[in-house]
Amino acid sequence: MTTTLSYSNGEHAIEGNDLNIYYGSFRAVKNASLKFKARQITALIGPSGCGKSTVLRAFNRMNDLVPTSRLEGQILFRGKNIYDPDVDPVEIRRRIGMVFQKPNPFPKSIYDNVAWGARINGFKGSKSELDDLVEQSLQQAAIWDEVKDKLDQSGLSLSGGQQQRLCIARTIAVKPEIILMDEPASALDPIATLRIEELIQELKKKYTILIVTHNMQQAARASDFTAFFNMGEDRAGYLVEFGETETLFTNPKHDLTEQYITGRFG
Repeated sequence: MTTTLSYSNGEHAIEGNDLNIYYGSFRAVKNASLKFKARQITALIGPSGCGKSTVLRAFNRMNDLVPTSRLEGQILFRGKNIYDPDVDPVEIRRRIGMVFQKPNPFPKSIYDNVAWGARINGFKGSKSELDDLVEQSLQQAAIWDEVKDKLDQSGLSLSGGQQQRLCIARTIAVKPEIILMDEPASALDPIATLRIEELIQELKKKYTILIVTHNMQQAARASDFTAFFNMGEDRAGYLVEFGETETLFTNPKHDLTEQYITGRFG
């Protein structure tokens, strides 16, 4: 697996080509092609039901966990289609991590929440090296100073915003290249949301980030690129427009894009 993913996609960290995604006979997403630049933040926006989260989950094969789902097209990561039969989806999910809409810390200590991912991925280092990894991950997730004196307390004891940053630390601990975020701040208060947005800006120095959001202001503030999806008459989601965020929000190419970002529908 590792040797088959040794190439580069050039300036793009990952790309999807002519994606059609189905749940049973229903086509949820049709003919979507997207290329995501490395170490940039790309927001996926659009009305409910337009396939944003389905597209996001396709990029680390999370849709595989839905028995009726199937994908046509290609997703290229390091020169390899991640849906090829010889590709291990577990390895893909290590290298392309996921942060979910609602914080989902394990019912374990703060320390063990972060260490868990490293351990199941075969971490062979010493206890002190694991300690360093946990601290480094919590620091990168901007929560170390808040939890460093209570690492043995349950992750469930933290506030919602802290729990989400703990989940981000857990994702970072396995050293992914790409981080997918499915509305990571939608369940949080405005202050916690701002912390997450600030954190995302820091994380893009090391990681490529794809984020689904319903919040237009968040997309405009936090992303470098934006992909706008809509739902067709056949209820299938499709990509309307994809470009630099500032351009898409100030001078969109399509009337539909302008109508959505100005709140006329969605």
